[in-house]
Amino acid sequence: MRVVYRGLAVAAAVAAVVAVAVVVVLPPEPDEVVAGPVTAPPAAPPSSGSAPPATPAAASSSAPRGTPSPGASLAPGYTAMEALYADPRVPRLTRAVKRMAPLSPGKRFVKDPRTGLAVVRLPGPWKSYGAAPFTTKQVLPKQRGTSLRGMFVTCPLPIMEQDSPRDTALLAARWTLNHHPKGSRITWLASQPVGRGWMLVYRVTYGKRTSRAAVVVVDGGMSKPGLAFVTVPDSQRKQWRDIGRVASGVRVLG
Repeated sequence: MRVVYRGLAVAAAVAAVVAVAVVVVLPPEPDEVVAGPVTAPPAAPPSSGSAPPATPAAASSSAPRGTPSPGASLAPGYTAMEALYADPRVPRLTRAVKRMAPLSPGKRFVKDPRTGLAVVRLPGPWKSYGAAPFTTKQVLPKQRGTSLRGMFVTCPLPIMEQDSPRDTALLAARWTLNHHPKGSRITWLASQPVGRGWMLVYRVTYGKRTSRAAVVVVDGGMSKPGLAFVTVPDSQRKQWRDIGRVASGVRVLG
């Protein structure tokens, strides 16, 4: 009988060892994995290498936003105004920027039904020119040795309209850098509200040369506000006085 009891005791001990081995070898239940928190990957991988890789969704949710570029497109996750404020070519518009005394625009106007606006018809040496891709266009004569010359155009607003006319005008001024030499930077000269819109006058610097420019954004009753934009290089500085006439002379049709 003692031999039988000893045999049963040995069998019980072997069964207990097998049970322990099964508990150690079996992977955790699926519910235990799901219950764990899903986190973004650490900045550097752990040295032990034991942590599981993060899921793609977790990684994308914590990824830093890209930096807005000076171009026309927006970095992912940024608003148009955030991109404007991140653009080193365009300084902040502060209260130190003064208003401009209005000038007499004259009696001759160009009507632009696409924008719902009427703008000044400038006297010679300005002349009308093929408008495309704008809706109206006036230019100064070409100069020998340079492609730069004065230009005055109107068109429906080519950028996203903002909640305030001032912000819309700021974005429009930034857009006009596409029509100045590469590397151009803005310095604000005047800023003020106009009827149903906003006006900005500024200097554009590129290398050792400059231009004077202005944008006027006005709601002409169309689906988008209208934009009037004028720029004159320093080689034609005698016509800088016309910029004030343009800025003061934007009217709503009707």
